[in-house]
Amino acid sequence: MTLQGEYVPSKQDWVREQVEQFEASGGTQATVLERTGDPIVVITSVGAKSGKLRKNPVMRVERDGTYVAIASKGGAPDNPEWYHNFLDHPEVDLQDGPVKKTYRARLVEGPEREQWWRLAVDTWSTYGEYQKKTDREIPVFVLEPTD
Repeated sequence: MTLQGEYVPSKQDWVREQVEQFEASGGTQATVLERTGDPIVVITSVGAKSGKLRKNPVMRVERDGTYVAIASKGGAPDNPEWYHNFLDHPEVDLQDGPVKKTYRARLVEGPEREQWWRLAVDTWSTYGEYQKKTDREIPVFVLEPTD
């Protein structure tokens, strides 16, 4: 099931532009971050406060059909806005290239978090650098298919 509702584009130019290009091409263009060349997926979530749809490009970290979303915000002292969306409305749509499916986002902790965090850092080493920039433990969400 695909999420329904009014979509509100990001206020951040690079996020809005990446999502627009990705969606306009059906997921065949803008599939990497321009500044790094690393692959992304686009995750649609329901706003925790607004109830409106939000879309974010997130680094592509996947194993056996399960994805990981790292709430790094580049090592900032606070979590990205989508962190709260995932907690309040865990059903999300994830588009990986042309393939779009619905997932349930689950915040993981302890040994399970460490396992998924290691995969994320092995996939994109910059996450380790982001963790060094902040005192908070960067949250890790596992996104499991609902169908």
